[in-house]
Amino acid sequence: MADTKREIERKYEGPPAGGDAPLPDLTDVPGVSGVIDKGVAELDATYYDTADQRLATASLTLRRRTGGDDAGWHLKLPVSEGVRDEIRAPLSDTVPEDLTALVRSRIREAELVPVVRLLSARDVRHLVDASGTLLAEVSVDRVHAERLSGGAGSAEWTEIEVELADDGDPAFLDKVEKKLRKAGLTRSASASKLAKALDDTAPRKSAAPEKPEKAEKTGKAGRAGKAGKADKVADASKAKATATVTAAKPEPPDSAPRTAGDHVLVYVRAQRDAIVELDPAVRRDVPDSVHRMRVATRRLRSTFRSYGKILDRTVTDPIGVELKWLAAELGVDRDQEVLTEHLTAALDDLPSELVTGPVQARVSTWSGARRSGSRQRLIAVLDGKRYLDLLTTLDTLVAGPPLLEAASKKPEKVIAKAVRKDFKKVADLVGEALELPPGSERDLAMHDARKKAKRTRYAAEAATPALGNPAADLVKSMKSLQTLLGDHQDSVMVRGTLRELATEAHEAGENAFTYGVLYGRQEQRAAALEAALPGEWEAIEDKGAV
Repeated sequence: MADTKREIERKYEGPPAGGDAPLPDLTDVPGVSGVIDKGVAELDATYYDTADQRLATASLTLRRRTGGDDAGWHLKLPVSEGVRDEIRAPLSDTVPEDLTALVRSRIREAELVPVVRLLSARDVRHLVDASGTLLAEVSVDRVHAERLSGGAGSAEWTEIEVELADDGDPAFLDKVEKKLRKAGLTRSASASKLAKALDDTAPRKSAAPEKPEKAEKTGKAGRAGKAGKADKVADASKAKATATVTAAKPEPPDSAPRTAGDHVLVYVRAQRDAIVELDPAVRRDVPDSVHRMRVATRRLRSTFRSYGKILDRTVTDPIGVELKWLAAELGVDRDQEVLTEHLTAALDDLPSELVTGPVQARVSTWSGARRSGSRQRLIAVLDGKRYLDLLTTLDTLVAGPPLLEAASKKPEKVIAKAVRKDFKKVADLVGEALELPPGSERDLAMHDARKKAKRTRYAAEAATPALGNPAADLVKSMKSLQTLLGDHQDSVMVRGTLRELATEAHEAGENAFTYGVLYGRQEQRAAALEAALPGEWEAIEDKGAV
């Protein structure tokens, strides 16, 4: 069974292998009362990746290591600069299935193979405070790297690592770094030993001179030379184009967006990246990860629909169907989380004299049974071919986007028009809801308005870099409206669950009084939200769209 450790560390450049490590006396670092020599450990680590190094590209490392006090398999997932989650599994001859699953969104169906072997002599010291509590571990690593695939090079170097103790204050690392910098050390240019090993052992190729005729192509002429890529995406999706696909090719991701297509594609890439990056967190059941992945799928699908004048919908609509499917599968788990939170909070807010019968136990049993089933289903989805095919399709779309003629135009016109169109749809649905009497029809109309408010919000998010404050203000307005309508829909869902639980309690011979009390409170909550809607919408209408 794999376990997780949050790793906060910094790496520093040392002298060439074989030299004396320039490690200064650390006893005068503020807070340090002693430096304990823990001896030298001999470590032997083999790093695994795909042949085209998909894990390394994403700053993930997977290794099998012997020696030291943590021998086994280690998968390191980046959290932020200098912070990684290390997932550990016991030693085995093959990559553990648990760890393979956590990198599935990156490797897809590719095989994991040994790419680098690192032999390290690790000289370890513990920095402790006056009570003997560990503050940080400092190690001087003399490393020998051997390339196992994609070349046959080797390299040697020395580096210093400072790893914060569990539950330590990250500010302590600043104090240690100040001392190390005074000794002439600098932060390592490589994010990890693997990154340095891959770079130092990579085959060196002489740069071929660029052909003058290609180097001189700029502007429309250069962009027109790569026409047809969008058509290839459409063919791969087996979709028939119904509009003229522009000859323009989008700028690379690291270029400043200029056209309407550039801005939309930046947003599309961000959502594709979010889905892929959140996959391990969803598998590990990290709080809020399911919700965040579901939001990314919805943002992406909404973008395809809102900006149908920019991205050819004969290509994106089939992808949208798959994104809707994925969002629904994620929703099984997420909706369960939300309902459980609401029911638990409602019970906690209820005076004890109004609680009759084993209400809390029934809610817990209901939640646990459904939660277990939904988790198993979700993991099966993430391991399935349909999901992996969707990820590959998104990669293909990003690599060769199906841009239409409007994509090459200025964003101030094309993007603003799309956002205003979405806003008009929200206005129509809110108006319809306000004209209906309280009841199931109004509930449905408010739910539809909520979905359109989300879509408009996402369209405005994509538009903000191009349109500035007007789009940012619309994002805030739609988020506020979405919250109100979302709270109302939650009340509708909670009331449905309460009816279900009350029926089960009655059939079991339990007193169903409490469920009725909770139901009545939810009705009052919904009525208050409905009463607040006219004022909320009037304020939004006064501001208008972009």
